[in-house]
Amino acid sequence: MNQFLFGAMPYILLTIAVVGTIWRFTTNRYSWSSQSSQFLENKTLFFGSFPWHYGILTVLFFHILGFFIPSAILGWNAEPVRLYIFEIGGLSFGFLALFGLLMLIYRRLTNVRVKSVTSGWDVLVLIILIIQVVTGLGNALLYRWGSNWYAAAAVPWMWSVLSMSPEVGRVGNLPLITKAHIFNALIFFAFIPFSRLAHFVVINPYKYLWRPYQVVRWYSREPRTANIVQYK
Repeated sequence: MNQFLFGAMPYILLTIAVVGTIWRFTTNRYSWSSQSSQFLENKTLFFGSFPWHYGILTVLFFHILGFFIPSAILGWNAEPVRLYIFEIGGLSFGFLALFGLLMLIYRRLTNVRVKSVTSGWDVLVLIILIIQVVTGLGNALLYRWGSNWYAAAAVPWMWSVLSMSPEVGRVGNLPLITKAHIFNALIFFAFIPFSRLAHFVVINPYKYLWRPYQVVRWYSREPRTANIVQYK
């Protein structure tokens, strides 16, 4: 089973991600948008979007850093105090991301207007994201020093996959929740081209984190509701 999940499936899922991205770009590139629903409801979105994005992007940054220079992570963790700071910091940002994600899910489920524009792909993506965050936090809480595990086991496995010679043994003996976290990340990448997460691969997709608030203006010659009062 490990050989199939971590030896063959990575290539299947990554192929789906690459081919799907090319297909969507060539057939419907104008759909590459986060399809913002801010104009439908803004308050809950604010309290969900900002914690989610700042939490998950910080965690993702250190995952990418560990992927390219795992020796830097291991070197930093060599000192116990620095290891504690790194682990507590990562756990804190993980909980920040979880809080934001739960707020976004709550918004999708309870706001009628937002719920009406929620597709099946949106639901699947939210399920994948909550699994990813929960399993990541589970790793941090149940098994100590996850950053060392990541740099010493998961990163070499990922590089072996990219070099077309997957070393399944590096991750095959990891705890079940850790393997679920790794495999779910592969599923996440496979889903990107088919969901609103396609904007994730656009150059500089994060500028909206510091952009001004979105302003929506409706123009009509006649009032749309009886509650509109006109002043001269």
